[in-house]
Amino acid sequence: MKATITKECMGDRNCNKLCPEIFEYDENQLLSIVKLDTIPPHLEDIVRRAARECGAEAIIIEE
Repeated sequence: MKATITKECMGDRNCNKLCPEIFEYDENQLLSIVKLDTIPPHLEDIVRRAARECGAEAIIIEE
């Protein structure tokens, strides 16, 4: 599974709070970024939750 964040990110950092192992806030770009190319299986559910809860629908999941 892969996750990407689009430029639609509002920078509310909810994904960072839910899963700091995967998401990180980039102070220069003022949006969150994905730290890993491939999501480890044990974190897939929380990454899916972050995508569902993203107000800007900026997290794209590729299964």
